[in-house]
Amino acid sequence: MTSARARVAVVGGGISGLAAAWALADAGADVVVLEASDRVGGKLRTDSVAGISVDVGAEAMLRLRPEGPELATAAGLGDALLAPLTTSAGVRVGGAIHSLPARTMLGIPGDVDAVRASGALTAHAVSRIADEPSLEPLAPLTSDVSVGSLVRGRLGNEVADRLVEPLLGGVYAGRVDELSLHATMPALFAALESGGSLVRAAASVARGGTRTSEPARPVFASLPGGLGRLPTVLASAGRFEVRTGVTVHSIRRTTAGFALDCGPVPEPVLLDVDGVVLAAPPAKSARLLRPLVPRAGELLAQIPTASVAIVTFAFRDVELPAGSGLLVGSREGLTVKGVTISSHKWPIETGGLTLLRTSLGRAGDEVVLQRDDDELIALARHDLQALLGVAAEPVDALVTRWGGGLPQYTVGHLERVASIRSAVAQVPGLAVCGASYDGVGIPACIATARDAAAQVLAGLARGGQSQVSE
Repeated sequence: MTSARARVAVVGGGISGLAAAWALADAGADVVVLEASDRVGGKLRTDSVAGISVDVGAEAMLRLRPEGPELATAAGLGDALLAPLTTSAGVRVGGAIHSLPARTMLGIPGDVDAVRASGALTAHAVSRIADEPSLEPLAPLTSDVSVGSLVRGRLGNEVADRLVEPLLGGVYAGRVDELSLHATMPALFAALESGGSLVRAAASVARGGTRTSEPARPVFASLPGGLGRLPTVLASAGRFEVRTGVTVHSIRRTTAGFALDCGPVPEPVLLDVDGVVLAAPPAKSARLLRPLVPRAGELLAQIPTASVAIVTFAFRDVELPAGSGLLVGSREGLTVKGVTISSHKWPIETGGLTLLRTSLGRAGDEVVLQRDDDELIALARHDLQALLGVAAEPVDALVTRWGGGLPQYTVGHLERVASIRSAVAQVPGLAVCGASYDGVGIPACIATARDAAAQVLAGLARGGQSQVSE
């Protein structure tokens, strides 16, 4: 079978599914994207606050990796990419706001002077960082460990709780003592495979790839009107079919490929295709995989997720400190774990309003997110007053909930992912992609999507059906 004649279904219309569909269409496949909700985009979504279009999901993509800008350019948005006005952020620890230290690896310090200057740690903690390179070298890392166990053992609890936890919590909504070093910081893990000093390894990774003779490039990017515009533009390009409001109940093998049950339960509607890309969240992908590849389904179901809520505000006549926002340590007694001052960070026309968004929810804290919208708004306002002195009535406020929105990369995650992919690869024409595998950022999701598209097309080109059973 050639890719030009391949009919491929992509289950999931988030950025991963859309990127997979785009890559498949590039190769000449006939593609249909099946999205259960009423809109594409997944965690890339815009909404209106005080009449202004804002991101209520992911609000930036890493520009230093090529995948995001490449896809935006292919969709005709390359010239519209925006650089942030500022990325200077603070961290609230010990009851006060401090600047985030420079030259850290997700909070793991590589420069003791920068940590000392930030004031985020006590003199004792700073002394531990300064002394760490002279300690007995770390044994070579031969297996995965949690970030927390490594940092606490080498640098103490303050570094773990005051620096690393807020940063990892901002990216993954996770817990430092549960998240995998190998999965969340693969470059640092690689640097420590031969052992040595954690501080020196963090310094090496933090400065890796820099060229002092090159002009500084923006690290992040967005789009006018919000990054959530990207999925809509991809879906409306006419390169593939998109069906929203379609739930895939099951997938089974046929002699010609796959049959997807997409209809209401009493009236099954079967869609026959040659190949399938599963780009849905882990729980749904696991359910659909189990009949096809039991082992992969079981492993995927083991990937936990965290739920978060974004509460976006518009204020008039408030004074806020300079910078893009702040992160909040989990031991500060506050519900909000991060604040982004969107009207400081991005060149947004706000008509004089101040736009900011608060993030609530960490792994294991789902109970707080069960409160209704008014209660979450009240909680966020309470914390904004404690954090930034904002006591004004908002002009507008909006709650956006992301139930199970962030996969948790716990210890052993990459080994689980490798086993999932190995099992799925035994079924020609089937592949998986998304934030559950190699990274939660937009470029990482796009990379997994491209790999999945290539895997499906390669399997179809080889032809035949797997004879491996589990």
